[in-house]
Order: sequence, then C-alpha cells, then structure tokens
Amino acid sequence: MSETMNEHVSIRAAEKEDAARLLEFIHPFVAERRLLPRTEAEIDLLVRTGFIAEVDRKLVGFASLEIYSSKLAEIRSLAVSPIYQGLGIGKLLVARCVEMARERRILEVMAITSSEEFFKGCGFDFILPRERKALFLETFQDPYNVSDPEHIER
Repeated sequence: MSETMNEHVSIRAAEKEDAARLLEFIHPFVAERRLLPRTEAEIDLLVRTGFIAEVDRKLVGFASLEIYSSKLAEIRSLAVSPIYQGLGIGKLLVARCVEMARERRILEVMAITSSEEFFKGCGFDFILPRERKALFLETFQDPYNVSDPEHIER
C-alpha cells in the first residue's frame, strides 16, 4: 500500500451502530454474487467479530471472523470497494481477523473463496500442517439459485 494511502486508511473493530451501513455496503457485492445475502440479524452477528476499513471516515471494506469453536473460525463477508482494491486493505482486514483468532487461541482459520491467490498472499493454503484438508459435500440446492457456485464467497 502506498504510504500516502496508508496514512488515510484506518482499520477498527466494527460496532453495533455500523450494522445499517454494512448492510448497504455489501449490497453491490451480493448483487454481483460475490457475497451471500445477509439479513439484519446476520449482520448484527458479523459485527461482533468484524472489522471496518475506512478512508477519511468513508466505509471502504469489511471482514468478520465467525468463530465456530476453539478449534475453528472462518473469515466471512470480506469485501473492499472496487476503487480501493489492490491497495492492501483486504490484507489488513484479514490480518485483524487472524490476530483476533490468535488472541482467542483458535487453532485454525479458514476462508471459503473464489479468490484463492488473494488468500494465499495472506498466508492461507489448501493443506494445513500434518497434511489435513477440508473436503466438502453439498447437501442441498443453492437457496439463492446461483448457477455458478464459484462466484460466491461466504
């Protein structure tokens, strides 16, 4: 990220008051099928362990850590405004989520994504130490009627 841009970007913990702004912020990503739709209740939950990226107080990015157990958490709803992509903001958001996982002593963090190179650049990989892999089986029809599931991020 350029030094001048870095001076203007702030990453902070999301707050309950951010929920309405976040719902509006993710709408274009949902419309493009880059993120799953979220209800107000779901946004309220994501905010509790989420982080906001702002440039001059304008919301430009979001990510949340959904904690399943002391063993596993997931990066959820990662989104950065298109004009701010490629500047390192997404990596900063992921880093804050990973930092939260470490603070809470969570063993593993996963990301389900169609942007594997981005997450590899953040230190994620397909194989964990001891060669453990996540395997998936779809057990129901896509509730959002999306023909190409690779275009959805959680």
